[in-house]
Amino acid sequence: MVEELSKKVALITGASSGIGEAIAHRLAAENYRLVICARRQERLDQLTKTLQEKNSEILAIKADLRQESEILNLFNTIRKQWGGVDILINNAGLGHKEPLMTGKTEAWREMLEVNVLALCICTREAIKDMSDRNEGHIIHISSMSGHRVPLSSGVYAASKYAVSALTEGLRQELREAKKNIKISSISPGFVETEFAEKYNNNKEKAQELYSRFPVLQPKDIANAVYYVLSQPDYVQIHDILLRPTQQKS
Repeated sequence: MVEELSKKVALITGASSGIGEAIAHRLAAENYRLVICARRQERLDQLTKTLQEKNSEILAIKADLRQESEILNLFNTIRKQWGGVDILINNAGLGHKEPLMTGKTEAWREMLEVNVLALCICTREAIKDMSDRNEGHIIHISSMSGHRVPLSSGVYAASKYAVSALTEGLRQELREAKKNIKISSISPGFVETEFAEKYNNNKEKAQELYSRFPVLQPKDIANAVYYVLSQPDYVQIHDILLRPTQQKS
């Protein structure tokens, strides 16, 4: 199976930290060619250096996925360098604790732009590459919030419910078009990343949240990604829901 997967080009969005970084390490260990993108150039440079020390083939591209022009440039660069993508990991995402009753419009807009619209544009562009070979795999890193709605998180949850709808919608489109391209989603619960600190705008609250019980680690999500990718051609994992054993919902 490793030989079958080797040298495939995998694009990971939001790869500069947390889950995206862990996925990069996991796929590098399996001999993928990696394209890593994020907004923080210094983090990309650091990750590139680390992975290259393991003899991985890396293409690092700084991109703000809120800008369609930068997404299109990202894919055009990959096509020129490696002929397009075989695997897309739509990992980039963010959350703001901005309730529907009192939230800030700009925070809602950013969540929808990154979690939904950027995911759609990246997916569309990846399918162009995959259609030429009539094979490929798209994996959305979603959230348990795409399956239930936490208090004061209605807009964030709405963006992740959209990902659930987009996963099933694309599955139907690909099947109707007779495309041999897979679509999957992975929906984690609490994962120890930068997310909670940014979501609550409070480092201490994030640390308190993660100290209540053992939470997921980024490598757990990376292992789930590889599990999805390593299935036979006739097996399509639609969605994996994974949460810490002690998480309530």
